Amino acid sequence: MYIPSAFRDDDPASLHATMRASRLSNLVTATPGGLIATPLPFVLDETEGEHGVLYGHVAKANPQWKTPPVGDAMAIFMGPDAYVTPSWYATKPETGKVVPTWNYLAVHAYGPVEFFEDPERLLDVVTCLTRLHEEPRALPWAVSDAPADFITAQLRGIVRGRLPITRIEGKRKMSQNCSEADRLGVASGLVESERLAERDVTKLIAVSIP
Repeated sequence: MYIPSAFRDDDPASLHATMRASRLSNLVTATPGGLIATPLPFVLDETEGEHGVLYGHVAKANPQWKTPPVGDAMAIFMGPDAYVTPSWYATKPETGKVVPTWNYLAVHAYGPVEFFEDPERLLDVVTCLTRLHEEPRALPWAVSDAPADFITAQLRGIVRGRLPITRIEGKRKMSQNCSEADRLGVASGLVESERLAERDVTKLIAVSIP
């Protein structure tokens, strides 16, 4: 990922926060036949290894897990993003030297991906993923709510994925290269957006809205 120094995020806590907040990521592997990508949720275990380990699962019918990768796999995590119109910049009426851009958070995690069919380890991953996304609900559903034989049958249709992170890159492009006046214009424009994700971007821009 191309990361100018102004946008580089090397803080492990920040990188992990972006990964945890990204509910759906993309697992990408290079193969002799070309690239393969699968959208899927991951669970991040920060206690394993230098950068953490990612756990998830894919359908057994998905050819990605059966196709030997060339080199490391990559997991792509995206945070809030927003289109930035030049109309918001204070610089526009002054010089006119402005262009559109995009603000966003992104994390790329790399490592050797491994797949397992072991039912016990599969159940652990499914249980962790379910707990992660159900706990905020008023009436959370648990894997144990379903009949055990039904869950056993469902597990036969998936395989567990494990990706030990050996390298990680983070990009936080939030108008850091702009003047304070221009950042204020962007934040003020985005806070009025009807899109929740764009309003979330406002909170990540280093400026205080009056």
